[in-house]
Amino acid sequence: MAAYIENGRKHTSSPYVFTSQRADRLTESGIERWFRNLKSLATKDEWELIKDVAFHDFAHQAREIGWTLEEIAYYLGHITTKGTPAISTTVRYTQVNRRHLRDKLNLIK
Repeated sequence: MAAYIENGRKHTSSPYVFTSQRADRLTESGIERWFRNLKSLATKDEWELIKDVAFHDFAHQAREIGWTLEEIAYYLGHITTKGTPAISTTVRYTQVNRRHLRDKLNLIK
């Protein structure tokens, strides 16, 4: 992924991380297709480490460490045509887990 960000972006002036040849950003399906292709290039040993990883796992991890839904939406490219974060899209990929809720409840006590 680092190599793509450094060398593969077609629109270097785009605020989006994932760009395409035709637009300043990839669609969600385009990103998922690109990610599947990256995974297909893994060696057998690498595959054991990444087989269960999905692109949107980033959203879960970012939410757990305190990113706001707006920040995650912008980073993932979930943006409306008006340029605002598409929170309803992002929510699908940021499920809260029980441990996270328990930790937050312990802060209230």
